[in-house]
Amino acid sequence: MKPFEVKSGSGPVVLGLPHTGTHVPDDVFSRLTDLGKTLADTDWHIDRLYDGLLPGATTVRATFHRYVIDANRDPSGASLYPGQNTTTLVPLTDFDGKPLWTEEPDAEQIETRRQAWHAPYHAALKEELQRVRKHHGFVILYDCHSIRSRIPFLFEGTLPDFNIGTNGGETCDADIERSVVECCKRAGAYTSVLNGRFKGGWTTRYYGRPQDGFHAIQMELAQSAYLKTEALPFDYDQPKAEKLREYLAAILHELQKFRPAPGGRS
Repeated sequence: MKPFEVKSGSGPVVLGLPHTGTHVPDDVFSRLTDLGKTLADTDWHIDRLYDGLLPGATTVRATFHRYVIDANRDPSGASLYPGQNTTTLVPLTDFDGKPLWTEEPDAEQIETRRQAWHAPYHAALKEELQRVRKHHGFVILYDCHSIRSRIPFLFEGTLPDFNIGTNGGETCDADIERSVVECCKRAGAYTSVLNGRFKGGWTTRYYGRPQDGFHAIQMELAQSAYLKTEALPFDYDQPKAEKLREYLAAILHELQKFRPAPGGRS
């Protein structure tokens, strides 16, 4: 299976989808525990949730599961959140800290997976970002994610519905950050936070270079906002999802309106 799927659009927004894939090669799948084989830490139905919301948007989706290798982690293996519980380039535990492997991958296996899956996905993403940047003079990478709203191993309490990450404002123009924050605040009864527990993963931090015309922002959604239950089988809740899609569409259309200020961080 190809490591990625690309749909090239004509607009300035690129949607990154690093965690919706569920493909696991047979030799990797056989080494997973029974728990690991459930693939529970997928960003369930995020591709469906965003589908068709912004005509002209480009999408780049990883087809492989994050247990194979995590497309949103530093390929060097450096932690995104030093000193905090998190998962690694190839996760050894699930989001609850439970082991995923009957036989943990060694360094050589991890490197093989990086070359086969992680690197091609990012090569495709980089190519699309550069294409859009060349056409418009700037590009906005909107990295699409979701996670269970309650995971004590990773964070205390209940996660807000909208979790916006810009690594403290470093990865995008301030107007982009502001417009997304304001859209979320107008989103009815939904809760939101900027740079809370999730400040933007490696993808957002690596590609977000506003001074060069590459803007990146991550949206981590609480799965309770659009799923019937945050447990297997993680079924899509159509009425909840349609309501959420209205606000997600508003966010993406605001991003599409963005134009860098003359002489500013384009």
